[in-house]
Formats: sequence, structure tokens, C-alpha cells
Amino acid sequence: MENNSSKIPDYNNVNLESKELAFTYWGTMKYFQGLIRSSELKAGLILSFYGILFNFVYKHIEDIKENNGDFWWFYALLVVWATLTIISMFFSVRTFIPRIMKEYKPNVFFFGDIISKFGDVNEFSKVFLHTNIDKKQLYDQLGQQIFINAKITTAKFGNVNKSVKFMMYSLVVLIVVAIVEIINAIFIL
Repeated sequence: MENNSSKIPDYNNVNLESKELAFTYWGTMKYFQGLIRSSELKAGLILSFYGILFNFVYKHIEDIKENNGDFWWFYALLVVWATLTIISMFFSVRTFIPRIMKEYKPNVFFFGDIISKFGDVNEFSKVFLHTNIDKKQLYDQLGQQIFINAKITTAKFGNVNKSVKFMMYSLVVLIVVAIVEIINAIFIL
């Protein structure tokens, strides 16, 4: 990956009191927070879908066993479906697991650092006030938090994408299972 820090111009003359600059930073933070919530909502919907699907399969399992008792390959398809489903569910659940980034400097906007890196409530309050007064430090801290939130967002959406991919694979296998079940039901009757 190319390091772009050598291409970044020196912004010593930027007006750090600009409301547009503050709006951009805080807006970017809100944008990534919304994306994080969105990825978790998608993962939750996938898990809900599987809950409905498992309920349907559970209600019809006796009929399926009755029609396919002698077909080992049918059960092999069910095992493949179950495996793909479990992998998909794993990535959905993984979306909810917090990704705490510990390799960065303490940040006044990160909840874990607020409690563990800045002393008691009075010490944190002083550091927070100083950070907000020193605009370079403020925007540096916000920029770091934006970067960390972007990494978290990327990881969460990566998990959601993998979950959707395996869900699609499992649905293809389930459709094949359903077609086999329908064919068996027609020929058995």
C-alpha cells in the first residue's frame, strides 16, 4: 500500500476556526457511525432471516425425512447447506463483535481511552478542554478517530459481505434440496 503522507501539503496557514472545517470533521464522524450501524442492522436482518428459515425447516423435517430416507446424497446436500449457513451466521455475528484498536495514541474522543488514559474525571476534563482549544490538536484527534472508524467500518462491512455471499451459496443449495424434495414427492406419489 502506498503511503500518501509525503504527498500531503503543509496546511500551517489553514483557518482552523472555520465552521466548515469543523462541520466536515464532525460530519465525517457521523457518516462512519451511520455506516457502522447500517452494517450491524444488515447482519441482524441476516440472522433474523435464518431464524425464520430454521423454523420452516424444523416444521417440515419429518416430511423431508419420510420422502428421502434412502438418499444419502440428499443428506449430504443438507450437510453442505448447514455448513454454509453456519459460516454465514458466523460472519454476521462477527459483525457485532467490537473491534478495539489499541495500537494508536490516546484519543479524547475514544470511550476506552477516556476512562483508561486520562486519569480521573477532573484530569480528563482539563485535557478535553485543552484539546478543544488547541484546534490543531483537536483536528488531529478527530482525524485519528475518523481513520479508526473507517477501519472498523471496513471490517464490519467485510463481514457482512462474506455473510451475504455464504447466505447466497446456502440458498442455492437449499433450492436444490427443495427441487429434489419436490421431485421425490412427485415420484413417490
